[in-house]
Amino acid sequence: MLNAVVIDNGLHYLEHFFRPNDAVAYRFEKIGAGFDPSFDGVDILIVPNGSDHIAMLRVRETVARFLDAGGALICFDGWFTDWVPGNRWVMDNSKPTRDVRYAVVTDRYGVMDGVEIDTLIFSHGISGWWACGYIEPNPAADILLADTWSRAIAVIDEVSTPGVIILTASGLLGDYSGGEKNEGLGLLYHNLISFITRRGAHHEQNRADL
Repeated sequence: MLNAVVIDNGLHYLEHFFRPNDAVAYRFEKIGAGFDPSFDGVDILIVPNGSDHIAMLRVRETVARFLDAGGALICFDGWFTDWVPGNRWVMDNSKPTRDVRYAVVTDRYGVMDGVEIDTLIFSHGISGWWACGYIEPNPAADILLADTWSRAIAVIDEVSTPGVIILTASGLLGDYSGGEKNEGLGLLYHNLISFITRRGAHHEQNRADL
């Protein structure tokens, strides 16, 4: 089982979308006065939509140490402070949402397997609802999804740090397996968790073989 920390900015829905299960045990770190989380014994750090990125900037060195130790960072929110190693989020709403379409660029790990991409593009027939802005990724990182204008909106970065950084351009994800309307989001999230689980098992085997 993986141990995950969810950064909690007091949003009421977080515990609903990050529920303990057979694959992941979740702990919530609430942002407030004296925010100084520990990631000891943690496999995944999750920064969901609505997080306080000024607070995350203050703990960027803690996050860097976590990644240097091989941890997995998943950020589903546009970060407007420079705390994510190797990648930059750009806020841009200049493109008409009616023209937004997404395409898979590189999916070496099968995290889009079974995901109907239209569930990320359309909501009630309206396109462009999921991502906001775009990502300027590490040039060597995998661009998982790009938009109509070939801008990265989902990235898997295994090169900026010894860990893995999974980013969306403010595209929310979570455990939507409890009957919520958008099952595509839930499947993509579970596929990412499976990828992190396999990656961790592979690294453990490599260490055992040394």
